[in-house]
Amino acid sequence: MSGEVDISEFRRLDLRIGRVVKAERIKGTDRLIKLQVDFGGVRKQAIAGLGHIYDPEYFVGQLFAFVFNLKPKKIRGELSECMILAATSTEESIAPLIPVKPVPEGTPIT
Repeated sequence: MSGEVDISEFRRLDLRIGRVVKAERIKGTDRLIKLQVDFGGVRKQAIAGLGHIYDPEYFVGQLFAFVFNLKPKKIRGELSECMILAATSTEESIAPLIPVKPVPEGTPIT
């Protein structure tokens, strides 16, 4: 674990709920899945290393928590513009964070 963060550092993160509208494996990899995510009128792409646990179809149509303002990065030639949040206790036990009740796409996490 890293050290403590100040509330102002935490506030720099823009955490939002997004709905995955499309998901597909990235060719030539076992783990990488490309997610197209709707944040209520804004669409972004995420590259998630969850393909060894979940099939792409698992994500489609569901709401998940994301870091919305992640600095974009190319991964295997694909642009990742946001990041899905997940709880993990082991490499094989990764659980993407899902809201307990439906909320609109783009809802901020505070």
